Amino acid sequence: MGKADLHLHTNLSDGMASVESLLAYVQNETDLDVIGITDHEDVRGGLLAQELAAKHNYRFEVVPGAEITTRQGHLLALFIEQTPKIFQTLEQTIESIHKQEGLAIAPHPLSWLTRSLGKKSIDRIMRRGEDGIMLDGIETANASIAGQITAKKVRFLNEKFWKLPELGASDGHHLVQVGSGWTSFEGTTSQSLKEALKLKKTSAHEGRNPSLKEIGYSQIALGLLWGFSATPRQVVRRIRGENIQ
Repeated sequence: MGKADLHLHTNLSDGMASVESLLAYVQNETDLDVIGITDHEDVRGGLLAQELAAKHNYRFEVVPGAEITTRQGHLLALFIEQTPKIFQTLEQTIESIHKQEGLAIAPHPLSWLTRSLGKKSIDRIMRRGEDGIMLDGIETANASIAGQITAKKVRFLNEKFWKLPELGASDGHHLVQVGSGWTSFEGTTSQSLKEALKLKKTSAHEGRNPSLKEIGYSQIALGLLWGFSATPRQVVRRIRGENIQ
């Protein structure tokens, strides 16, 4: 069984590690087979990470992605090459992701600690049926505090009503958090993971979370300040016409 952490951030958005440092950490300190770089509103980090991992012949694969702010909350876009527009409806964003043959995943659902999809939004999408505007998975194990506070409810709702493929992820913003949540699947490649999600043959897991002391209080404070500005910084870049893949 392979292991994947598909929700990681670099310092291109609100993470505290560079792309290069994150890749080295995954290579030397984890047993992950696949990672997803999901910087806020920006796929550049994921594409760079994918390129560098191949160049250095790392033992794991990188899935390029982004965490997109929709009008209803955050949405993970995985297996993409272009960043979807910000502040579209959930339906419009899912459609944009699917046009790239990417996957749309609900991160830290129902959480009130960060922008998250609520039950009404997920219910609405699930009622659409077979028109292609569907979620491709949901985080039932998100190791962040934002994810932990609603995890039990999310697991119940997904098992009873939504029945979406489940994912586990760290939502890591600091290196020591990487791999604290993960998705298990048959195989070890990003393509086998994508197929497992489509077949609903994944499992979500959460391991030991690093303490605040292990992360470092100063790093946490800096991370919060950096995080609050992540989406506004991307909005400004778009207004200026800077290239955001």
